[in-house]
Amino acid sequence: MITARIYRPSRTATQSGNARTKLWVLVFAPAAPRQIDPLMGWTSSRDMNSQVRLKFATKDEAVAYASKNGLSYRIEESAPVSRKILSYSDNFKSNRLDQWTH
Repeated sequence: MITARIYRPSRTATQSGNARTKLWVLVFAPAAPRQIDPLMGWTSSRDMNSQVRLKFATKDEAVAYASKNGLSYRIEESAPVSRKILSYSDNFKSNRLDQWTH
């Protein structure tokens, strides 16, 4: 049976916004390990499902797709990211608890 992984991708280290993090992605687990081509040294695989990457607007749509097509799936929930928004002027407030050093 083909297994699939359903997850919401996290943002990359070079990304400041939330682009490409709102959709849910379904990817298939590799059926066989990759092999090294003896002539060129490239890694390759005969598994065509490793190239498939389906995107869904919600987690429920991805689960419905996997259930409809008879795929066993694993859902990976990501922890919500909390952002502490500060302005530059907060560094120089008079009621700051600790000292500002540079």
